[in-house]
Amino acid sequence: MAVDGELHADEEELLLTHGSMQASLWGINLYPDAGTADWIEFDSMINLRPSQGNRSRGVEDPGVRQRIVEIISRLVMQ
Repeated sequence: MAVDGELHADEEELLLTHGSMQASLWGINLYPDAGTADWIEFDSMINLRPSQGNRSRGVEDPGVRQRIVEIISRLVMQ
C-alpha cells in the first residue's frame, strides 16, 4: 500500500517497481474524518482497466471492493 502521493499513478509506479502486480493495484481515496461508510472512495484513473472488465474510474467488482475495504481496515487505523 502506498499513500500520500501527488497522483495515484505516482504511487502505482512505486509499487510496480517494488514487485507489485498491475492487476492487483487499485486507486482509492481515504477520508478518515468521514463516517465509516464514506471513508473509502473508489475513484481513480488507474482503475480504468477494460482488459480486466473495469470500464470506469471506480472499482466495479463488489468482491474486489470488499477485499480493498478489508485490507485498508487492517492497515489503517480509523
